[in-house]
Amino acid sequence: MLIKCLPVGHLMTNCYIVTDEKTLECAVVDPGDESNTILWYLEDNRLTCRAILLTHGHYDHVGAVDVLHEETGAPVYIHEMDDGAALTFDGFAYTAPEGSVHYKEGDTVTVGSLVFHVMETPGHTPGGVTLRVEDALFTGDTLFNGSCGRTDMPGGDMEQELRSLAKIAALDGDFEVYPGHMDSSTLSFERRFNPYLTALQRRGY
Repeated sequence: MLIKCLPVGHLMTNCYIVTDEKTLECAVVDPGDESNTILWYLEDNRLTCRAILLTHGHYDHVGAVDVLHEETGAPVYIHEMDDGAALTFDGFAYTAPEGSVHYKEGDTVTVGSLVFHVMETPGHTPGGVTLRVEDALFTGDTLFNGSCGRTDMPGGDMEQELRSLAKIAALDGDFEVYPGHMDSSTLSFERRFNPYLTALQRRGY
């Protein structure tokens, strides 16, 4: 598995291209902007996009989805709670293209030999998900390196966010953590040093 991070847009959202190196099939996680940058990477590396996977529906994570869908024909996956929901103070609501798939807890998406497992992790948004594939977690804006996503926008809920963080922290073993913004981390590091996760441990989560 090869993971390429492309920070895109004015908020430097992490768009990830996750590739099966044997088949050159890939999934694009959170194409937030700069569709040309993403498409050039796919073309330059002769990759076939099989799925567009969204961790949530905020505008900075979905800005290039429609162009990417039109150019590649890859289906779009999003939780139904974030499809068409107004999730920002200005009322922005992203509606996924016709034929998109609403995935939920326990669903899987297969791309080549890679299997993405869906975990519902609401709090930042009602339909936030974390995607687990092999030893990698794509946490969107739920879990950051040393922090977590804000919950003061429409649909945000701090208690849900804390439960989602506890759910991620309770996973067996260690994982590479690929968040929606800023640097990657590991789950073992976050369990030890992330103040939200350490506070949850003290509360007995």
